[in-house]
Amino acid sequence: MKAQASLLCLAIASALAVTAAPAEAAVLQKSAVIARASTLVGGNATLARRAAADAFVARDVIVDADGTEHVRFDRTFRGLPVIGGDMVVHSRNGKLAGISQGLKSATRPALAGRITRDQAIVEAGAQFGSRFVGAPSARTVVYALGASPVLAHEVVFNGIKADQTPTEMHYFVDASNGRILNKWDSVQTAKPGPGTGGTCSGATAAVGTGKSLTEGDVVVNTTKCGTTYQMVDMTRGGGATHNMAMKTTGMGSVFTSSTNIWGNNLLSNSQTVGADAHYGVATTWDYFKNVHGRSGIANDGQGAVSRVHYGRNYQNAFWSDSCFCMTFGDGDNGASIYPLVAIDVAGHEMSHGVTSRSAALIYSGESGGLNEATSDIFGTMVEYYANNANDPGDYVIGEELFPNNANMSKAIRWMFKPSLDGASPDCYAGGIGGIDVHYSSGVANHFYYLLAEGAVVPNGFGAGTWANLTPASLVCNGNTSLAGIGREAAGKIWYRALTVYMTASTNYAAARTATLNAATDLYGAGSAQYNAVDAAWAAVNVAPVI
Repeated sequence: MKAQASLLCLAIASALAVTAAPAEAAVLQKSAVIARASTLVGGNATLARRAAADAFVARDVIVDADGTEHVRFDRTFRGLPVIGGDMVVHSRNGKLAGISQGLKSATRPALAGRITRDQAIVEAGAQFGSRFVGAPSARTVVYALGASPVLAHEVVFNGIKADQTPTEMHYFVDASNGRILNKWDSVQTAKPGPGTGGTCSGATAAVGTGKSLTEGDVVVNTTKCGTTYQMVDMTRGGGATHNMAMKTTGMGSVFTSSTNIWGNNLLSNSQTVGADAHYGVATTWDYFKNVHGRSGIANDGQGAVSRVHYGRNYQNAFWSDSCFCMTFGDGDNGASIYPLVAIDVAGHEMSHGVTSRSAALIYSGESGGLNEATSDIFGTMVEYYANNANDPGDYVIGEELFPNNANMSKAIRWMFKPSLDGASPDCYAGGIGGIDVHYSSGVANHFYYLLAEGAVVPNGFGAGTWANLTPASLVCNGNTSLAGIGREAAGKIWYRALTVYMTASTNYAAARTATLNAATDLYGAGSAQYNAVDAAWAAVNVAPVI
């Protein structure tokens, strides 16, 4: 009966879709896909590691051109969120093809804990310190990132760090003994360490000139309200750029001007770095849209806010889920570091948003390193996509932020040789999940460079300051014959792995599997691209899952 009911629902949905408006048809199709995936979960409890009281909420749906369906589910147990319980159900023609997940057990804890939420707040507060903003919050969850799920309290503290970075720290406190099981910050930075204004009635789209700091004169899409222009991009979901005027709270004010020329290529004009950020985010939008078919951060066509001139001499940039925004500091205004609005940094931060709305890689341990690497990878691909002669593409993150840096000896990260920063490992080794996510990202960055380019020293390197760079120094296993498959193929593989196969708790071994699955989907098992993925992971010492 269940199978008949599912077929009947599908038939009804198909018939309705013939006459429904396109948006309505899309909703009906999505509902049918979710229903099919839910039925498959119900019939494959063991594979889904499902407990009797588990429930699932669909968060994303992807349907391939050949009809293969991928539904991403979040999981609850007796109404409690299961941290690490998310999964992606893969199917075709109503038949299960597989499930991607990090959950290891179908066991569930008893829901009577000895530690209360208030006590958990005290335990977490002892680690957070006293500089918090507002009251902390707590909710009871099932923490399932370990070998066996346990009852825990998720405590969230908000505050401002000494370097002006906002923090939204999440602590997971064991409800049986008060031990801190894990912690991470939902504010995701480029490196270690509702606003005022908007569109008006009768606003029209306009095209202006941004006289940027790092990218030269660029085209920027804006909005005209009467005789005033606003830095609001109506062609990309209403994404807007705001001036924080050196504040660290609020959303600032949207940039406005009597002309449609923004900045003067110098720091003397506050609009200059606004033009950089506006252009960088717009280019990132175009990259995801034109290369991967993704419409904005959440794939819903909605733009986000970019905030510039954040804080005083703030030398970082970050993505925050709570404001759905990218934020850029001014550095020290060029004394040693420029405002952090270079295009690869803008691409990096917006890509954090894409990750948060797809795999939602936890910002801790190996998954946190993969989260950071994803932003470096797509930030780099955006820089190449821009094809701007003022900032040619490269595998160096943030090189435009430093004065007098033609040889790129200063940067945030070097993807082809991560250890050049003095902290990031080139090769995978046990314990990598215990280091800062900005450093553990190095292995995935290194993998991606080798996948795209092979064991080849980048142009402009290998001499002078970089004389020690040789093909042998770029691989961990001596495979200097490793050949790349090009940026386009490498980017498509990583994007599909992120959006179709990775889950919140994906580690390096699982990322290897995810990218091999993605290569199989896109190019075929045993293809040159598949073999290159396998060889590139081997070249950074990430072994197959045993």
